[in-house]
Amino acid sequence: MRMTSSSLSLPAPRLLLVLALLASGHPTAQAMPDFARKYNMSCAACHAAYPRLNKFGEHFRDSNMKLPNWKDGTVSGGDDMLALPATPPLAIRTQAYVQAHKGESIDPVTGATLDASTDFQSPYLVKLLSSAPLSDHLTYYFYAILAEKGANGEALVEDAWFRHDDIFSTGVAMQLGQFQLSDLMFPRETRMPFQDYMAYRMAGITYDRGVLFDRGLGPLDLALGFVNGNGIEQNFNINSPGYRRPDKMFDNDNGKTVFGRIGTDIGPARIGLFGLAGEQKNATGPAGMDPGNRDTDKRILGLDVSGVLGGNTYWYGQVLWNSWDDFLQQGEDYEWYGGFLGVDYIPGDRWAFSGLYNYADANDLKNTDTIYEGIDINSLSLTASYYFMRNVKAIGEMNIDFLGEHQRRGSFYTGHLTKEHYFLLGFDAAF
Repeated sequence: MRMTSSSLSLPAPRLLLVLALLASGHPTAQAMPDFARKYNMSCAACHAAYPRLNKFGEHFRDSNMKLPNWKDGTVSGGDDMLALPATPPLAIRTQAYVQAHKGESIDPVTGATLDASTDFQSPYLVKLLSSAPLSDHLTYYFYAILAEKGANGEALVEDAWFRHDDIFSTGVAMQLGQFQLSDLMFPRETRMPFQDYMAYRMAGITYDRGVLFDRGLGPLDLALGFVNGNGIEQNFNINSPGYRRPDKMFDNDNGKTVFGRIGTDIGPARIGLFGLAGEQKNATGPAGMDPGNRDTDKRILGLDVSGVLGGNTYWYGQVLWNSWDDFLQQGEDYEWYGGFLGVDYIPGDRWAFSGLYNYADANDLKNTDTIYEGIDINSLSLTASYYFMRNVKAIGEMNIDFLGEHQRRGSFYTGHLTKEHYFLLGFDAAF
């Protein structure tokens, strides 16, 4: 990417530090203003437009989110084995919206419908973030959701991990904790549109618990990981007959989900191949809404491509092919595919414009009278962002749903029963 004076303005000594960064791994973090406070740099050093990372931001991320002078300003108390952040490394991200939409809330079993064509969604999101290097090779990162989508009065930790960027001096990085499998391709937390990368959610490759290893090898970026495969919300008591042990297990299956990615540059484009093999519980109950007791095979193959045009236009695309064996009925295999295509155009400091096209075909899951018919999607989201400051923006977004409305076809209220157009206005800030 070409870095203009508006996207990177640093004094000479700090610029040398920037140039000294080495990319070695793929940790993922969203906008983190505490980094700007720690290194006394503008958010524009890392972001083409918040939260979209620029070239230097990607290097900072891949360098375990630290500069070579990370110990400056830490507290050691005269102990070479201690480097505490001088102040607690905390940041906040918050969002508030008002939305007009066509979509309705429909109970799949009873058909009971809730509809509000205009909706005040504030606070839509409040997050507490923290990250800091703890040694020359070890960094931690976490964020906790204090409120999301109207769920007030509860806290949920999503990303939470430790990362060592050179285990046993092999050049291999290891990340242990909670993270999104899809971060190997396009991190959802740094997307510009309000609309999500829907194929990742439908394929179930967002948050999970596990370990990730990665290394650069010549022109290739290699990553291999193992996760529980049942998400981050479950835990189970460990019991002895008549006595409960003071511990928990987080997995419900001995088998682990294996995933990985191989990436490289081909001309001006980045290209990657993603693969996953694991198990998931079958779907049962009314409209397939309940998890069953059978372990069923799950496989995913993905292709991702991205690039930058003219230094200010970022484009990206993803395709996922999914195979869910025996998922609804034993002896029946279900295949479906989906993906997205997006572009972010950032002409200057004040404005950014984005387009995101989501598509998925439920394929073998169609006409199953289950909620998985809802995998079908065909929509275009158009977004405009105006920046009051580097870290504060107003956002306007329109989503156009190209799918036709379907009539109820089975015993349950499933499939695309209502259009999902929306128009959204609001604010997004990190500080």
